[in-house]
Amino acid sequence: MQQIDQKITAIINHFQLNNYAFSKRIGVTGTTIDSIVNGRPQPDGTRKKTKPGYDVLSAIIDQFNINPDYLFGKSDVMLKQDVAKIQTYSGVPQVVAVNQNDEENVVYVPVKARAGYLDGYGDSEYIETLPSFHMPHLTNGTYRCFEVQGNSMVRTFFDGDLVFGKFVEDLSDIKDGRVYIVVSKNDGIVLKRVINRIEERGKLILKSDNKDGNYPTYTIDAEDIMEVWYVTMFASKQMPEPIDVYDRLHELESKLIQLQEALKN
Repeated sequence: MQQIDQKITAIINHFQLNNYAFSKRIGVTGTTIDSIVNGRPQPDGTRKKTKPGYDVLSAIIDQFNINPDYLFGKSDVMLKQDVAKIQTYSGVPQVVAVNQNDEENVVYVPVKARAGYLDGYGDSEYIETLPSFHMPHLTNGTYRCFEVQGNSMVRTFFDGDLVFGKFVEDLSDIKDGRVYIVVSKNDGIVLKRVINRIEERGKLILKSDNKDGNYPTYTIDAEDIMEVWYVTMFASKQMPEPIDVYDRLHELESKLIQLQEALKN
């Protein structure tokens, strides 16, 4: 990692200045800058570099519009204007679909449309290409229907199931242990059980219901989140497993034998 003197030298070179011209721009002497980037001569022939003080660093940041994190070793981006703007959660769905009666439709996002959705979720023309339908009992909010992909939530949801999510307006409203569809640029569209640590750590913890060891728990940063949908309903082709009648009979038979033995005694 570059030291602070190397960072300042890089800034001087970036603006094509010499030490003297640079020092005048920030209001210090040329000797001050020389001692920082080249060091002061010592009796033993070595040179000892001076650490820049707060006033010098503040002047460099203000005069040249430098990213403070660059000087302090937290970023490789030198200029403030080159720092990517942090995405903030919008709090409202960027696009909604309505029917002829001006009622909101549920937009359906099948698996094959997932890749396109990541780029087009805020594009009204793209959203219009997706199937949509009205569900009278899904009111008081905006809803999306997503097709489940994979087996990470098996035990609760299966590949091909349809989950209906209500748009979450504020990330702080996410409740621990509930299931959400989280849309982000890095991880795409995922269906997970969520632990909310936005206020404490600026993150969500995403967990899978499938416990076979292939789906580890992981975190996602708040600034990476594009949309969150709270799962309120689902449709599945998987029918619940029937009660095992034979196990029930065995249990009753065992109780009957125990009762007979008790009566004999």
